[in-house]
Amino acid sequence: MRFFIGLILALSLASVVAAAETAVLGDDGLYKISWQRTTFKDLSEDLAEANAEGKNLMLIFEQRGCPYCKEMHEKVFSDPEVEAYIRNHYFVIQLNLYGSEDVTDFDGDVLIESKIARKWGIFFTPTMLFLPPEVSDGDTAIQASVAMLPGAMAKGTTLDMFTWVAEKRYLDQEVEDFQRYHARRIVERDDGIFD
Repeated sequence: MRFFIGLILALSLASVVAAAETAVLGDDGLYKISWQRTTFKDLSEDLAEANAEGKNLMLIFEQRGCPYCKEMHEKVFSDPEVEAYIRNHYFVIQLNLYGSEDVTDFDGDVLIESKIARKWGIFFTPTMLFLPPEVSDGDTAIQASVAMLPGAMAKGTTLDMFTWVAEKRYLDQEVEDFQRYHARRIVERDDGIFD
């Protein structure tokens, strides 16, 4: 009987571990994973598609040889809980900090990835930019963004940011801005309390 219980537990654990997809290094030197979308990088169209799927639009800047990007993919995005949350709640567009593909900003400007990064003041990778479901006419992505996560953060911080945005908690930051939300979640995790 113990053998069968052990076997069932082992198979259950294996299925959870197997559920996490591993990113592969693409020809451009950036990590590729199936939840990243390949689009024409017209942000208005991407936002409309994200909304149609009931998901949040997130832009992530990465670059070739970025050790922090590698860390995010290997230690955070590969975590089954984080990966599932991204797949269920986010429409993700990867941008190359030094790339040359055209990006059409919400304000109509068409710039290559490296120039749009400068326009938005993005200088570090990875940087994740979170967009609201609606963007005002004339706004750029950086003006419209509801949150930005610069750098490789641990699983808890990353998951808290994804959750804070997906739950639209940014709409009432006087009640609980991200820092207060994240601090509360740290205490709850330490105490074994979850939403």
